[in-house]
Amino acid sequence: MPKYVVRHGSMRLLTIASTRNEFRRGMRVVVRTNRGMEIGDVLSVATEQSTKQLKSPGSGQIVREMTTEDDNEMLHIKGREAEEFETCMRHVDKLDLDMSLVDIEHLFGGERIVVYYLAEQRVDFRDLVKELASEFQTRIEMRQIGVRDEAKLLADYGDCGKPVCCNTYLSAMPPVSMKMAKLQKATLDPTKISGRCGRLKCCLRYEYDTYEKLQKELPPIGCDIVTNNGRARVLSHEILSQQLLVQSEDHRRMLIDASEVLSVIKKNQS
Repeated sequence: MPKYVVRHGSMRLLTIASTRNEFRRGMRVVVRTNRGMEIGDVLSVATEQSTKQLKSPGSGQIVREMTTEDDNEMLHIKGREAEEFETCMRHVDKLDLDMSLVDIEHLFGGERIVVYYLAEQRVDFRDLVKELASEFQTRIEMRQIGVRDEAKLLADYGDCGKPVCCNTYLSAMPPVSMKMAKLQKATLDPTKISGRCGRLKCCLRYEYDTYEKLQKELPPIGCDIVTNNGRARVLSHEILSQQLLVQSEDHRRMLIDASEVLSVIKKNQS
């Protein structure tokens, strides 16, 4: 029985779905997941290699390729979400809950409505769930998220002019640190390296492993090296071009290729 990697839901969840039929990448399908019936996109065949790269994927079953009737039904559901969101807001205000609604997701099969919210502290939403379940006549799932998840749900385009990565293909957002920006010699101005969520851009993570690997092949900054032109001290790296800014013994600074280094003398050596 063939299996496929299917992406579904507002949070771009990944599921390994089995089926009796064959599908192609990019096909929209109706898939039964552990949340219920949903609309998803086929990403690839679930080979052993592809599944190893996924972290805790769900399991499910592809029911059928999406039909015109399914498309119309999904449009109808999406059209109701704005009204459902307003209803949620009304109940939150009535109960005076310290939370900020971000978005709601009404599953295709109607099995549940997922409410995404921000909150500084833990919120007792039991009364809210009861009222929403009574109003919508379906299961209500409350899901607290962070600001990066908020961008994943609501953001459109990034500074690069393309749709934000978190809202298109990222299923899990990688950890990003200022160290990554420094290594890639990106500007350290927070306003220029922060994404729509206000946190460091995810794209700073994409090439970090390559930069780190290439840097390890270069002599450490501060060490002395020997070249055909004599001895010099390494001042900085040009990692991608594999070049070194060095200062010679007569205090001249120059840019040389790493391949010109004959030997490396550590700092504590005379």
